[in-house]
Amino acid sequence: MHLDDHAKLSVAPMMDWTDRHCRTFHRQLSRRALLYTEMVTAPALVRGGATHLLDFGAQEHPVALQLGGSEPDELARAARMGADHGYDEINLNVGCPSDRVQSGRFGAVLMREPELVAECCAAMIAAQPLPVTVKCRIGVDDQRPAEVLPDFLSKIRAAGVRRVTIHARMAWLQGLSPKENRDVPPLDYDLVHRMKAAFPDLHVSINGGITDLDQVETHLARGLNGVMVGRAAYHDPATVLLEADQRIFGGTAPAPTREEVVHAMLPYIDRHIATGGKLGQVTRHMLGLFTGQPGARRWRRVLSEGASRPGADRHLVLEALGEVTRAAA
Repeated sequence: MHLDDHAKLSVAPMMDWTDRHCRTFHRQLSRRALLYTEMVTAPALVRGGATHLLDFGAQEHPVALQLGGSEPDELARAARMGADHGYDEINLNVGCPSDRVQSGRFGAVLMREPELVAECCAAMIAAQPLPVTVKCRIGVDDQRPAEVLPDFLSKIRAAGVRRVTIHARMAWLQGLSPKENRDVPPLDYDLVHRMKAAFPDLHVSINGGITDLDQVETHLARGLNGVMVGRAAYHDPATVLLEADQRIFGGTAPAPTREEVVHAMLPYIDRHIATGGKLGQVTRHMLGLFTGQPGARRWRRVLSEGASRPGADRHLVLEALGEVTRAAA
């Protein structure tokens, strides 16, 4: 299966959330959706030598590394490091509006510098063999999205980018917090669809406000190549991912049950604890698995209260699962 096909459905890179434990968990729900790392800054890799930030497991494939940065040579070196570590794709963050990202000249602030973004992408493409993709906003602050977005896309396409994910909101770099930037600016899905019509050779995915597979299917039916889901895939992962392989990718094997997903995670949890890890580092990503199901609150409570205790292991997970089973009986 080609990587572009996996990108029909992807889980967004989310700081402090989509770490390797989260991605391993999501992979139990969908074998085919494309997963992304949290943003890793190129300076941390190239100047800071923080190569541990690149760690991931073979079970996570297909998985993309998202980089933050604005210096072409540095991004090229970071992209090469990502390729050497075995990632399937390198993605450039041109969408994050946080203050710390802006201060480092990363993220959404780069929407104001499409020539620089194109230069960065060209350097990353030339440095290593993996596809280089971009995640962006429709514009920032006082920009007119219908004017700046086509210019932005044409410049990165000329640099060699063939796949882009567009978060269908403006980013307000002054006056709104990062959290508010995820909700307050209105969504403009139609603009993203118009960009696909204007750039038919680009693989265009849409992101922002999408919460279930019905919406994913609607956007794909309208002609987009892919859909990226963010917070909904984290807080209610089963609704987004559990039937994705069948509904989005045409798989014929039955979807796993939530209970089967829990049992599939136990060997991973055992290995993590055996190497000095803590149970809560894994189970904090699993709290939303039973959202909307009987026993969901008990599941969350048992894991939240017990996972940080000394000696917590798979038995606590099975105890929480037992609470769900009893609630459903």
